[in-house]
Amino acid sequence: MKYKMVCIDMDGTLLGKGRNISEKSKGIIKKAHEKGVEIVVTTGRIYNNAAYFSHILGVKSPVIAANGAIVRENNNNIIYEEYIPTVDCLEIIKVLDKNKISFQFYTTDTIYCSNLISKMATELFMTKQIGYEMLKIKYIMVDKIEKWEDIFKNNEGKMTKCIAISPKARKIESVKKALKKVKNITIYGSGKRSIEINYKEVSKGNAVKVLGEYYGISSDEIMCIGDNENDISMIKYAGLGVAMGNAIEEVKAVADFVTETNKEEGVALAIQKFIIDEES
Repeated sequence: MKYKMVCIDMDGTLLGKGRNISEKSKGIIKKAHEKGVEIVVTTGRIYNNAAYFSHILGVKSPVIAANGAIVRENNNNIIYEEYIPTVDCLEIIKVLDKNKISFQFYTTDTIYCSNLISKMATELFMTKQIGYEMLKIKYIMVDKIEKWEDIFKNNEGKMTKCIAISPKARKIESVKKALKKVKNITIYGSGKRSIEINYKEVSKGNAVKVLGEYYGISSDEIMCIGDNENDISMIKYAGLGVAMGNAIEEVKAVADFVTETNKEEGVALAIQKFIIDEES
């Protein structure tokens, strides 16, 4: 078998119409998994939500969450974790507060939101994980800037990711420039209305590399599928990098193959072409 692991982004990639996974995609993914292929949900989302979608797919494969800050097996065994140190969280907060922008910090199971609108919008956006109480996500509003230091200390530095959000694209660009002055972090564009912030060593590409080495799978045996800036590193690392038809141009430029869009079964078509049909 040429490809032993497939790492799949979620938003704009695996999730299609209505931000759901189609039955066709589930069927194709199940076929590949039954052939022994690891199917790795690889996302910027919070760990508990990523693990939920892995369960929905019916695969017993590891999960990469928070842009590569978390890599865990199906049994919750920790393979790799990289958090934003408290001192750097406080520096990020200074920049975001100064620029009057909404933000959130993630642990593996909790999203801390800087205001009520952000909290409500996130709860509406995030998939309702009915029947998976062990993966329930907690949403907590922290509306006073002075409370954040206690939040970081109480979580013992377990912040996997920060995301800053604004309806104004110019504001996002301004904040992105300001954040570049903060040491020890890496920044990913996430559309025109948000920025995702991780610790400096964190990327999906690094997480895929760590996971592959853990299982003894070389980069040539890995297929990665994505659509946005945070997917570039893993698409470059993979033996076969696949860009979605709806991907940004920077992703398409480094990919080996461009499939259909997320609403046209792009993931299913790519897996069918390079794994199912190749093995037939």
